[in-house]
Amino acid sequence: MPVINILAPHVADMIAAGEVVERPASVVKELVENAIDAGARNITVEIRGGGATYIRVSDDGCGMAPEDAGVAFMRHATSKLSDERGLECISTMGFRGEALAAISAVSRIELKTRRASDSEGCYVRLEAGEIQDMGLCGCPVGTVMTVRDIFYNTPARLKFLKSDRSEASACEQIALRCALGHPEISVRFLKDGREMFFSPGDNRAESCVYSLLGRDIAQSFLPVKADDETGMKVTGFVSSPAAARGNRSCQYFYCNGRYIRSPLMQSALEQAYKNSLLTGRYPACVLYLSLGHSNVDVNVHPAKTEVKFSYERKVFELVYQAVALALENERPTAPRPAAPVNKPAAAAAVSARPQPKADFYQHMSAQSFRENGYAAKSEKAQPKAVPISAAPAAAVVSPVRPVAPAAPGSVKFAEPVEVFNSAKEEVSEKLQPETVFQPVQTEISLPSTPVSHAKSDKFLHSDDFSTGASVKSVENSVQNVENDLLPFTLIGETLKTYIIVEQGESLILIDKHAAHERMIFDRLKEQKRSIMAQTLLSPVSISLSGEDAEILENNCELLYELGFETEPFGDNSFVVRAVPADMASADAAAAIEEICEKLRAGKSLSAEDARDHVLHTVACKAAIKAGWDTHRAELETLVKKVLSGEIKYCPHGRPVSVALSRKELDKMFKRIV
Repeated sequence: MPVINILAPHVADMIAAGEVVERPASVVKELVENAIDAGARNITVEIRGGGATYIRVSDDGCGMAPEDAGVAFMRHATSKLSDERGLECISTMGFRGEALAAISAVSRIELKTRRASDSEGCYVRLEAGEIQDMGLCGCPVGTVMTVRDIFYNTPARLKFLKSDRSEASACEQIALRCALGHPEISVRFLKDGREMFFSPGDNRAESCVYSLLGRDIAQSFLPVKADDETGMKVTGFVSSPAAARGNRSCQYFYCNGRYIRSPLMQSALEQAYKNSLLTGRYPACVLYLSLGHSNVDVNVHPAKTEVKFSYERKVFELVYQAVALALENERPTAPRPAAPVNKPAAAAAVSARPQPKADFYQHMSAQSFRENGYAAKSEKAQPKAVPISAAPAAAVVSPVRPVAPAAPGSVKFAEPVEVFNSAKEEVSEKLQPETVFQPVQTEISLPSTPVSHAKSDKFLHSDDFSTGASVKSVENSVQNVENDLLPFTLIGETLKTYIIVEQGESLILIDKHAAHERMIFDRLKEQKRSIMAQTLLSPVSISLSGEDAEILENNCELLYELGFETEPFGDNSFVVRAVPADMASADAAAAIEEICEKLRAGKSLSAEDARDHVLHTVACKAAIKAGWDTHRAELETLVKKVLSGEIKYCPHGRPVSVALSRKELDKMFKRIV
């Protein structure tokens, strides 16, 4: 049996560092939380080289006495906990006394601190957990902690650090979370000498959110406020359903000022948005939960980001009700009916009242200008001006309407309107939808005229109509599918989501979004060349987190092959100039956010798997959505694809159809036992 050895304190500290100090962002978190516990009103965080080479956190808190400065770096040395009873009611950000010892074990540290009652401060220099120098010095009230060369003595840990940009982004996000949880504290973050954000510290949550998350997010937020009889309270902000995002990166939950990851609060939040958001869209929020310190246990995770509530059901219900109430208050109310007004008297009063010059130019039409005699006054005042009556009348330009293609030589250029109307009548006669509840026979022949191959058909791709031969091949393939299918009757669709089909002795329900999504995914995956892109008339700007920005830069070639054209537009901001031809420009930002989330979750994927992940998003955004009005011909195309067995599952693995046999229906209605 191996001999049991007692590890040296230095080795034990390095093992503890593996739990507390995962990366430079962990150091920033521990030092900022110490500054908050010290009662600081102003905190400055400065990093260089992604934080691996230099981190400096300064505050104006209470400071430390000289005799405490050296003891602070010993393991389990803390001023926030004295006995085991304190663990039952933790009110500070830190309490274990492990952070400084773990950080000093894998870095070089310099500490300067002074209390307000002391005339001079003290400094301490440590290397690998050992004090190298200590003495008195001049410094302002508060504490300045400088950490250099993280993991310099543990190369195995150093090689697992990511790029400087990724590590700096993680440090910035940690500092932002701390600042967002404490609006009463002013937090400034500097990266390589450049200020990245600054919170005012005026104890107003709305100004803190505005300065840290930006104007666009702050303007979309709705205020949240609710409490219960036990003293539990929820405040903060949630986004309007119209401003939902493509991932959950903008969800911030706090418990007594501490940032937490809470599946419970996240579930309550998203449950309140049920039936208000599209699939794949997520709300943004900043929610502050306040409750008794004895009703929450924060000593669950080494990073203290996971907590355990004593009354989880009450927390869920309070968060759900608070968010639901905020969303309910956003809905516009019906306008009040205006009181009856004597129109002639009101008109006389308005005309007698002198109008401001701005209203004169904004609201007076040319006809009113001539009728009221202002034209004559203008002519007298300016004899050289051209009379208004002599000015030519503006021609009314009607929007250009698309003309259906016709055979060469058959277009009459003298009568373009008649050509359009005749084509429109031809289309309406052949594609006129019938009553939804009237059964239709499956023997539907394709229109023989070129009008039926209009580019507006969502299911037919432009590549299928490059030549006449390709058009013929498409018709033949559709005809073959029809011949192989068993007879069916398209009854219609319900809830604008599910197609109802009767085939033999079965009733089949088809999810039109899932089926169309699979059609688009299969077509894009089979393409051997780059996906056709459409250039946006107005480029879409998008702001990402530092990690997502790095992912987007590293995968720009893959996205370009799939139809996305992006370019950097400032720090962590990008401009989307083109999207796949199947996708609407309104979905560009949401698609980029969703793609970044998928690529971040699957960083070890192969190039082919990463391409499939992106194609999943493209197909989902380009497919018809539940709730849309869909033409009957499009529904028939989907039904044929599904019933032929070509489509069985959506790209995410969900089934696209469900069949109910005659026997199952009879059992539901108790016709048989």
